[in-house]
Amino acid sequence: MGTRPVKSLIISMSLPMMISMLVQALYNIVDSVFVSWLDKSALTAVTVAFPMQSLMIAVASGTGVGINAMLSTALGARDFEKSDSAANKGIFLALCSYIIFLLLGIFATGPFIDAQLETPEAISYGTAYLRIVTTLSIGLFCQMTFERLLQATGQTFYSMISQTVGAVVNMILDPIMIFGFLGFPAMGVAGAAYATVIGQSIAAVVAICFNLKVNKEIRFGVDRIFARDPATIRRIYAVGIPSVLMMSIMSVMSFFMNKILRSFSETAISVYGVYFRLQSFFFMPVFGMNNGIIPVLAYNYGAKKRARIDEALRFGLILAVCIMTLGTVIFELFPDRLLDIFHADEDMKSIGIIALRIIAIHYPFAAVAISLGTVFQAFSKSIYSLIISICRQLLILVPVAWAIAYFTNDVNKVWFSFLVSEGISCILSVIFFKKVYSQTVKPIT
Repeated sequence: MGTRPVKSLIISMSLPMMISMLVQALYNIVDSVFVSWLDKSALTAVTVAFPMQSLMIAVASGTGVGINAMLSTALGARDFEKSDSAANKGIFLALCSYIIFLLLGIFATGPFIDAQLETPEAISYGTAYLRIVTTLSIGLFCQMTFERLLQATGQTFYSMISQTVGAVVNMILDPIMIFGFLGFPAMGVAGAAYATVIGQSIAAVVAICFNLKVNKEIRFGVDRIFARDPATIRRIYAVGIPSVLMMSIMSVMSFFMNKILRSFSETAISVYGVYFRLQSFFFMPVFGMNNGIIPVLAYNYGAKKRARIDEALRFGLILAVCIMTLGTVIFELFPDRLLDIFHADEDMKSIGIIALRIIAIHYPFAAVAISLGTVFQAFSKSIYSLIISICRQLLILVPVAWAIAYFTNDVNKVWFSFLVSEGISCILSVIFFKKVYSQTVKPIT
């Protein structure tokens, strides 16, 4: 970390995480691609279910951050009793999280979908899809928890395998269960939901097996999982809850954007859902790269090596801008081809082509904001990341989108809210970066 050439170090550390993030992006897009072949209402239904799915991922992933922090610290201190407690209590919290979303799936699915849709067909599709992915979400919570345990102990390769297995299973089962191939009944949107939860469950089984086989640093046990240990739970959530909140912001933003777009048409909601899935193929690699840069920055900050910090920041920023600029070029040149992936009709293309071209303008600015955000996380200033996320997705994007929709009644103008939001977020990121850099990196001689 302190001697290897910075560029090759960042690439070697980031590549598995970038691949992992791309695999997660496949989960978001595969269901949508296949259900779009049914009809537009099915695509809309999957789109309005996404905020709740995103919330489940936020809870699982944010809790995993807390587990990892406590587990890694305990292992570094050779305190194996604490590391075992963190791992086993993490499993317990995964089970508790599942029970919460099981209840939400049973009692809250209908009102949640009704709040975003109007047509009976789309409401029926959305309710069926969301009820399945919530009530059978045990696979999601176990998969993400056991993968985080592998990552915390340095077994990232095995974590990547379990994720890949889950995504491949989902892709194979989607057409089979949606359209009724190989003797299966045609289940439509419900088939997409079942394919998702089966893929997650199989990935969870793979991750559990890897933990039992290769993760020798952790001792698992039913008695340890259910033992009373409120202190460990408090320590996990002390770190995990801020991460949960930061990742949950996207769910809230998506919910309100769906409600704003509903005032125009359900087709506009479908376009937003398509965009959201397509953009992940450019945003996810950048997030994965940043996850690889953060430990490089933190290590060299501790080692007082300013030159390596500066080189890592420059390289990460240039790479992020290149990736996101490529995204802008593709969205500007081929929006119709991208929409064709989702079986878009002329009505959807009339909205979608304009939307993709407008929104993609902000990608290079987003790259700058995301890259500078690595400094906040690496140097324990994550409060700035939280402030920027809240401003970007709630305090700016949603109110601006609502105002444009209300005063212009033109859906094509609503997409400019993304440019306004990202522009202000980029300015905030630069301001906070200069402050943190001058306080932490500049004093290093």
